[in-house]
Amino acid sequence: MVQASATARYVRTSAQKAGLVLDLIRGKSFPEAQATLKFARKGVARDILKVLESAVANAKNKDGFGGDAERLFVSACFANQGPSQKRVRPAPMGRAFRVVKRTAHLTVAVTEKVAKAGAAPVRGARKASTPKPRAGGAAKAAAPKPRPKKATA
Repeated sequence: MVQASATARYVRTSAQKAGLVLDLIRGKSFPEAQATLKFARKGVARDILKVLESAVANAKNKDGFGGDAERLFVSACFANQGPSQKRVRPAPMGRAFRVVKRTAHLTVAVTEKVAKAGAAPVRGARKASTPKPRAGGAAKAAAPKPRPKKATA
C-alpha cells in the first residue's frame, strides 16, 4: 500500500477557511476530490487542488505503486496555522486598528486502496437464524393486546 503526501506552506488564507474546503474532500477518491475542488466556490480550492495533484504525483513516483491514480484516495488532509503578518490601519481620531494577514500550511495525504481478495463479512451484519420461541408461548407473544375503548358521553 503506497502512501504519499504533499504540503504547501505559507498559503495566504486562514487555516479555518482552508479547513472548510478540506472537509469536502477528506476520504474521497482522487477523481471525486479533484472534481469537487474544481467546482468549489472558495478561492483556496485552487491551492488545495495543486497540493492534491502534487501528492498524487509523489505517490506515482514511489516504489510499489500500482500505476493507476484512480485507486488513490485522500486519507488525510488538514490546514495548520502559519505565521501572521501584522499591519496597521489608520482609524478615526488618531487611533490605529490592527490588521492580521493570516497564512496556512496545507497538507494532503493520499493512500492506495487495497484490492479485495475475497468477500469479507460486512461489519454489523446480522446472522440469518430462526427466532427463538418465548417462554410464554409463541401464540400468546405474537398477538397484540387489545386496547381499552374510551367511554364517550
